[in-house]
Parts: sequence; C-alpha cells; structure tokens
Amino acid sequence: MSGTDDRYAVLVERLRKVALLESCGSVLGWDEQTYMPSGGAAHRAEQLALLAGMAHQEATEPELGDLIGELEGEELGEPGGPRAANVREARRAYNRATCLPRRLVEEISRVTTLSQQAWVAARREKDFPAFLPFLEQVVVLKREEAAAIGFGDGGEPYDALLDHYEPGATSSWVDGVFSPLRAATVELLDAIRGSQVQPPVDILTRSYPVDAQREFGMAASKRIGFSFEEGRLDVAAHPFCSGFGPGDCRLTTRYDEHHFPGAFFGTMHESGHGIYEQGLDRQAFGTAMGVSCSLGIHESQSRMWENFVGRGDPFWIHLFSEAQATFPEALGQETRERFVAAINDVRPSMIRVEADEVTYNLHIMLRFELERALVDGSLDPADVPGAWNDAFTRDFGITPADDSEGCLQDIHWSAGLLGYFPTYALGNIYAAQFFVAADRAIGPLSEQFAEGEFGSLKEWLNREIHQRGRQCRADELVEVVTGDGLSHEPLVAHLRGRFGPLYDL
Repeated sequence: MSGTDDRYAVLVERLRKVALLESCGSVLGWDEQTYMPSGGAAHRAEQLALLAGMAHQEATEPELGDLIGELEGEELGEPGGPRAANVREARRAYNRATCLPRRLVEEISRVTTLSQQAWVAARREKDFPAFLPFLEQVVVLKREEAAAIGFGDGGEPYDALLDHYEPGATSSWVDGVFSPLRAATVELLDAIRGSQVQPPVDILTRSYPVDAQREFGMAASKRIGFSFEEGRLDVAAHPFCSGFGPGDCRLTTRYDEHHFPGAFFGTMHESGHGIYEQGLDRQAFGTAMGVSCSLGIHESQSRMWENFVGRGDPFWIHLFSEAQATFPEALGQETRERFVAAINDVRPSMIRVEADEVTYNLHIMLRFELERALVDGSLDPADVPGAWNDAFTRDFGITPADDSEGCLQDIHWSAGLLGYFPTYALGNIYAAQFFVAADRAIGPLSEQFAEGEFGSLKEWLNREIHQRGRQCRADELVEVVTGDGLSHEPLVAHLRGRFGPLYDL
C-alpha cells in the first residue's frame, strides 16, 4: 500500500469516528422525540451536549487538518471521483467546524434539546409566550454561529446557515429559484379558486381507526421499498426520519382518527427519506460518499414518493381496494375517483405538513422570509406571531386562529434548524426533474404503479442518486442525472398536469 493509500485509510478511519459519535447523538435525539419522559429533558440535554462536544473535538483536531492538507496535494485517482470527493468534503467540514468554538457547539446542543421539549408543551397549550425564552436563546446562538462561520462579501448571515443544509446555496440564489415558482404557483392557484369543482373532502375526515392506519401505512411503506428489517415506525409530535447508519433507520408519524392524509402521507413522506438512507453506500459510512448530497436532494426523495407517486391515480388503481378493505366504514361505498380527488384537494390551509402540492411551496417561502429576518436581526423573536400572521394572511388569505396552527406548528426553530426550510421547496423542484428523467429512462411509470410495481423506480433512485453520495453539488447532480440544468418548469408542468384535469381547467 502506498503512502497516499495509508494516509487516505487513516482519514476514513477518523471521519468514521466522528460519524459514529454523531450517530450516537442521533439515537438519543430520536429517543427524546419518541419515548423519553418529559422529566428527562435536562439530563438528556447534558448527554447530547457532551456528545456534540466530543464529536466537535474529533472533527477539529489539528492532525486531521494536516492529513487533509497532505491528501489534497496527492493523486487521488479519477478527478471528481469518490476519493477526491471524500477529501474535498472533509476539507469543507473541517473548515466549517474549526470556525466554531466547542463551547458554542455544546451550548447549541444543550439549548435546542430543552427548547424542543418546551416547544412540544407550548404547541400543545397554544402558548407562544412559554416558548419565547427558548426561541430567543436559539436565535442568539444561531446568529453567533453564522457570524463565526462567515458569509462572504455580498452575502448575508443566513447564507452561513443555509450552506450547512444545501452546500453552495445562498439566499440570493434561492430567491432566484423561488421567484418564478411563486409566480406560476399564484397563477395556478387563482385558476383553481375560480373553478366550480369541489372535491369531496369529507371522505378524509370519516373514522379511520388508528391501529388500521398504522398497519395500512406500514404496508404501503414496505410496498414502495422501505425495509422494516432495518427500520421501524413510531409516533412523534412532528414526523421525521433518522438514519443512524447502516442497518438502522427510524421513521415517525402522527395519527388522527379523523384525518386520513396526515398519517398516511406523513408515512409515505418519511419512507422516502428512509429509502434514501437505506440506499446509501454502506461501505462509505462516515465519508462524503456515504451521506446524502444535500437536504434538498433528500427532500426530493420524500416528496417524490409522497406526492408524485402516492397522490397519483395509478398508485390508487393498485391500492384502493386494499384501502376499502382496511377502512370499510369510511371507504367501503366510495369510488377511487372521488377518493383521489379528495386527497388532491387544493385550498389554502394552516398546516404545512398537511398542505396540498400547489400551496405547499408558499408555506416554505413564508418561512424562508421570516427566518432570514430572524437571523439578520430585523425580526425580533417576540414579534414572530404577528409577523407570521400578517404574512400568512397576505399569502393565503386566511389567518391562524392561534399559534399552534401558526408559528408554533413546526419543530425546526426549536431544534435550531434555521436555514433548513428552503430545502423543502428545492426538494419539490429537484423531485419533478428526477421523476421526468426516471419516466424517460425506465417508464412509463404510471403503468408500473397501477400494477403495484415500484421496484424499478426505487432501484433507479438507488443507482442514480443515493449511491452517488455527495460526489457533486445538488445542482450539478440534477444536471448529471437529468441532462438539464435546474429549472422550476418540470414542477409547474407536473402541477398543471395533475390539477388541471381535476379542476376542469
């Protein structure tokens, strides 16, 4: 083995040690949201802070920086290949981590652990003032993080946080991507509002027993390719997916007996994330080739399975008879056509995770606007409820009745995830382009779905997206996989193609 090979092997070993420590923290974080008694929050905060500090210490060791520097000057095989990508991303992670003092990393972990528990209670009680002290602490810490990392000439503090989730992205770039999508969305939404069609949404609020919802959701998750031999499904206040490493991926959802879409499409959504996690290169754990390209790309997988597949008529050609058998009281006398129309109802609504495909991106753009203002200081945390309600009324024409259906509905700010929200709408854009490319390469997908065949799409995604890890940036991956540059137009075409016929446009 050459000297380069030896040094590269040492680098991989060190990177995996960091990843193992981080995965231990992820397990504790998952437990906090699922099974931990609320009285354990303070102790859990100390546990997570300790692990975060240990991982940060390993990730910022000078010897690691020296090792990366040595490898950067050596032959690493194919330019842009796996080794080169691993070293490139190791440098990026090292530079970012060394900007942050261990004290700050530990404090962010400690505060956000307590903050998430406070959020759960505040959301339940519709009590923003109870959550405000925690939000204020989180915002102060994230502003400090952004300042420590820096954001370059012409940038803004938010860029430093956004870059963590969507490498290479900036606020101005996101603005440029969102602007034409907003215009097209508003145009389509106005047309739908003018339609006389009224989908039979009462179907979705009939009695759907929770145990039956769980079994039906798990069966659909298995059908599209999520392995429960290496995963599980639990309940949380806010649905999420946690991939701890090879062979262990956890999904969560939440149930309402009188709202079928919440749990079912939540499970489909998180299964999409889980399929990505289970599709990563196991041998590359701890390196750039063993993680997702970006959170936007991750979101493209969840939104694809939830919406492009799960809300489409071909999916229900295959599954509706099973749905009728599982929920005979609610669906026994219903038609597939009425059910599909109901699950694709378009109307402004309060809750992001339950929003239809047309209005969903407007939810994201609102959050993008508000959290940029929180980070740059132009919005004070105490003023969030008013700013939220004003923006919501402006964009949706309705006003939240209380903060639980307004600014308290999402867990992200309590968890310190400022900079995360734009990746959801980016994910929709990426998903549309990937879906078109997949249909061109292995389709027609609609015929396969109607026959209950989902494996070819899963295998194509495994090969074309999951196994590539972080070999290239998200916008580059889109071009590699689809042959075209990033564009909102495939998403707009998808929305028009689905909702035009439904609403007789």
